[in-house]
Amino acid sequence: MVSRWLLIFFVSVFLALFLWVSTSTAMNPDCSPVEEKSVKVEAWMSKQYEKSLRQIRNEFSAMGNTRVTLWVYPTKNPSKIVAIGSCVPAYIGRHMLRKAIEYSGGVSSLVHQGFFSSNWIGVGTSLFAESSFRPVTKDQLTKLMDTSLDTQKFQAAYRQLTMQQKKVKAFGLLLDNPKLLENP
Repeated sequence: MVSRWLLIFFVSVFLALFLWVSTSTAMNPDCSPVEEKSVKVEAWMSKQYEKSLRQIRNEFSAMGNTRVTLWVYPTKNPSKIVAIGSCVPAYIGRHMLRKAIEYSGGVSSLVHQGFFSSNWIGVGTSLFAESSFRPVTKDQLTKLMDTSLDTQKFQAAYRQLTMQQKKVKAFGLLLDNPKLLENP
């Protein structure tokens, strides 16, 4: 009789522990340290920088733990859209925002993190539909680039700035956002 109660107790504890671990893992993205999984940076550069891509690549990779690929944008200037993944450390994210301002002429929009890899940064990207990114002001960008923000606060601020609208304008109408994601 005692062994039955003991067995029920252990099974209950094991089940509760299993459920707790599985739900906490599902709620938190599994971010490996950048020493184990580096950040992939892809940037589209204006044709005016074509001859100095090697030097610019070194500037983009100055923070370390990054793999940088640069492309020459086919028209005069690349877009001013930036995407920063949910596992990118704040110091790398801020560095890439500074480089985007320097080489893309500014940052006008940020892409919602649900549309790309968690260890990826896109600078000057035009890969995303208009309904998947949000415009950002200079004040909002300044707050995001605040050096006092640790990675969690930086990522929370980024997610706050990229919250999608449920309705978007299309063809002169206000329609449901076809790219709406529930969670990043």
